[in-house]
Amino acid sequence: MSTVLANGLSVHVERLAPPEPASGAQRTAPTAVLIHGLALDTLASWYLTLAAPLAAAGLDVVMYDLRGHGHTERPAEGYALDDFVDDLAALLAALDVTGPVVLLGNSFGGTIAFGYAARHPERVAAIVAVEAVPPIAAWRERMPRWLANAAAYLPDDTLAGIDGRGGLGRRARTIREVITGTSLMRDVPASRTPPEEDIAAIGCPVLCVYGGMATVGELAPDVRRVLPQARIVTVPGQRHTVLVDQPDCVRDIVLPWLLQSGGLHSHHHQLACIDQ
Repeated sequence: MSTVLANGLSVHVERLAPPEPASGAQRTAPTAVLIHGLALDTLASWYLTLAAPLAAAGLDVVMYDLRGHGHTERPAEGYALDDFVDDLAALLAALDVTGPVVLLGNSFGGTIAFGYAARHPERVAAIVAVEAVPPIAAWRERMPRWLANAAAYLPDDTLAGIDGRGGLGRRARTIREVITGTSLMRDVPASRTPPEEDIAAIGCPVLCVYGGMATVGELAPDVRRVLPQARIVTVPGQRHTVLVDQPDCVRDIVLPWLLQSGGLHSHHHQLACIDQ
């Protein structure tokens, strides 16, 4: 496990490098930054799903635990969207990533990606948002309910011994500490959001992947209105956890799109599981 000091926090970072180039060739792999969601999530959701396929396809993959999550430092305060965007900017600087990046965000991680792109449009080559929308008015209106729903699904501490090692119980307690021991539940819904014209000025290719049974996809028309270049893909029968539940399907959507949009240069992959 490696840690990096970024924006005053000790941030847990994992990296996967692309295959070594042929002898004598110069590596020019673009950097993909994988951003996970809130409370119930860590970088593991990417590490166990798309990280290796993205690296194999030629991307230099960076994953990190958000502030307060996983093995990253957990301050009591400072969980507004701007704080998470500041963390991402500081992390890229600490890692000496200076070129354009491909941002892949799951749930709130996608909102962070859009927030960063609105602030630094020249730094972003492409955005992949899984079960995520930009920080627009409709996002602010729904965020309190989405957070409340996430909190309601916390595992109970009485399940601590279900795996014989207490793993589920430890995870439940850790998640509960994030929700009850920090200002996250208060800060995120009250976040300052970029002016809509700044979001609309994001000019890079955008892919949004939604589960057909999830509510986030209901905001797809708002995404199209603000970002008309966005490609919207719906995976039928899937919920908000589509990345973890159907990683192969999400991979078969994301990799061909990145090839087509110029986000990477690699072999073509079969497109499957898609209902557009």
